[in-house]
Amino acid sequence: MTPVLTPPSTAVRRRHLSPGRRRGRRRAVAVGAVLALAIVAVSAVGATMGDYRVSLPDLVGVATGSTTGLPRTVVLEWRLPRLAAAAIVGIALGIAGALFQTVTRNPLASPDLMGLSNGAFVGMLGALVLIGPSWESRTIGALAGGLATALVIGVLARGTTAGGFRFIVVGIAISSMAASLGTWLLLHVELDTALFASAWGAGTLSGVDATRVGVAAVLIAAILTVVPRLGAGLRQLGLGDDLATVTGVRVGLLRGVALTIGVALVCVATTVAGPVAFIALAAPQIARRLTRAPSISLPVAALTGALLLSSSDLVAQHALPVTVPVGVVTVVIGGAYLVWLLAAEFRTRR
Repeated sequence: MTPVLTPPSTAVRRRHLSPGRRRGRRRAVAVGAVLALAIVAVSAVGATMGDYRVSLPDLVGVATGSTTGLPRTVVLEWRLPRLAAAAIVGIALGIAGALFQTVTRNPLASPDLMGLSNGAFVGMLGALVLIGPSWESRTIGALAGGLATALVIGVLARGTTAGGFRFIVVGIAISSMAASLGTWLLLHVELDTALFASAWGAGTLSGVDATRVGVAAVLIAAILTVVPRLGAGLRQLGLGDDLATVTGVRVGLLRGVALTIGVALVCVATTVAGPVAFIALAAPQIARRLTRAPSISLPVAALTGALLLSSSDLVAQHALPVTVPVGVVTVVIGGAYLVWLLAAEFRTRR
């Protein structure tokens, strides 16, 4: 039987969709549209708020090109890169978390809990010490650290299934070791470097510019071109390895490709905003509950991640007495969500 990694044609899919699947797709489209509108609304609010307030008519004028001067500079050059970064990083983390949780069939499987974000942070610190503080060196270091962490987890967890107990425990152990190594490095670098790295290590969108956001957007878009080819295989994988294999899915290859894409997305996101916690954990499960579907919709998970991070950044900048890194807000939200998720799982199993 020919292995299946690509979805069938659109015409074939439509002919074989059951009424339930059609309703599910319509609901997913509706939820996605609502999430997209919410992201636009949150971004619009973020564009108007700050030390220099931009009125709604001026914001509309900037969007249409009829307003120039200081409002245009404030919106397009000062605030738009940060707003775009929140959406782009949220999309990358949402899809990465969805891929991890779909492949492992475990709602607690998340790139940040598995240590990939901490590994990328350690790689960035190593680049700061060995190469220098340039953005290019930090990017290379973060990518190398995240990929090396994934490789170590893969080697140590070899022989177990992707959702198995050993796989999860190895990831958590590597995450703790990477966090400890990062703390040790912070204690042995210069004070200015340590202050910068500590702020970035908490997860922050401060200081992002259009160049960094543009490069990250191109990289993430290039990575995501592979994802649609995995759609049918991922849906079959959700039914179990045996059934997926019988229907022609090369389970090992599909799982490896999906996890590699997830790792790459997390590494790119970390180069922009640092190790932002819990977005990749919460977004896929929130998306699944919004769509009321047995599987996670990758587009809805992406939009959910973008909305969560954009809203968290708005809170971090304007809703608290002092401005804090966005990672501080996501940790609080994610911690509350994790407690709720564990309680819900416990009640379900009882």
